[in-house]
Amino acid sequence: MSIWTELSPLPFRLEYVDAGGVRTRTLRAGDPDAAAVVFLHGTSGHLEAFTRNVAAHAEYDLHAIDMLGHGWTGKPDRPYEIADYVDHLVAYLDAVGIDRAHIVGESLGGWVGARLATTQPARVRTLQLLCAGGTVANPEVMDRIRTSTKQAVESDDVELTRKRLQLLMADPANATEELVEVRHAIYHAPEFVQNVDNLLSLQDMDRRTRNLLTPEELGRIDVPTLVVWGRENPFGEVPEATRMHEAIPGSRLELLEHCGHWPQHEQPERYNAISREFLRQQG
Repeated sequence: MSIWTELSPLPFRLEYVDAGGVRTRTLRAGDPDAAAVVFLHGTSGHLEAFTRNVAAHAEYDLHAIDMLGHGWTGKPDRPYEIADYVDHLVAYLDAVGIDRAHIVGESLGGWVGARLATTQPARVRTLQLLCAGGTVANPEVMDRIRTSTKQAVESDDVELTRKRLQLLMADPANATEELVEVRHAIYHAPEFVQNVDNLLSLQDMDRRTRNLLTPEELGRIDVPTLVVWGRENPFGEVPEATRMHEAIPGSRLELLEHCGHWPQHEQPERYNAISREFLRQQG
């Protein structure tokens, strides 16, 4: 199974959109007349994190984007904070004519989605937080993210890229050779190498702390919210998910067995069923 066969059950296109002056790579598929679902990846990630989910959500207007400074999207030369990612996301929504979207955010993407839901709730229909970051500042985890990413970017050794991806997975086999090749190509593009410290800036303790989602902020989220977590998530244990769920009024928590940091990729059949049920319940 490859990325292209995962996407092949329905028409799709890869294109670039000017989002507030940032050339933004996006994968679009599904029904353009339906409600929009926007998929947001994690730190140093890219839209291919969601290729196992696109076909299953074909009844929606689907958008998976490379976020600010990530993947093949433009890379302004400054350290990125959560407000920067939110501004870029809103600029993308405006550019493609989306007033309100179902936001699906994994890791950093969940952090961004949650912040959007608290600062501009009119833009969010529902929120899915997949192993979302942004509620704690754990020095050990932050160092692991920074070190593993920098090593993979600064060396041409593909094994370091493979290890960076395998770090996310409960089963290393889910870091497929094709996914490794895609990430290796992104990591070694000159503009990515030059920009890597900017997209790792939230691994700096002072910067991360001032961007954290507080329990009080999470308590202001008033859109339907689904929290999905892998029980073997290397970047956050189950109590972190439980606290997030308990802080967000009316949210739903799903814990996946034998799953790490990419539930949508590691257990696509289970995740896709949960997501579709959640979205259909919201109308």
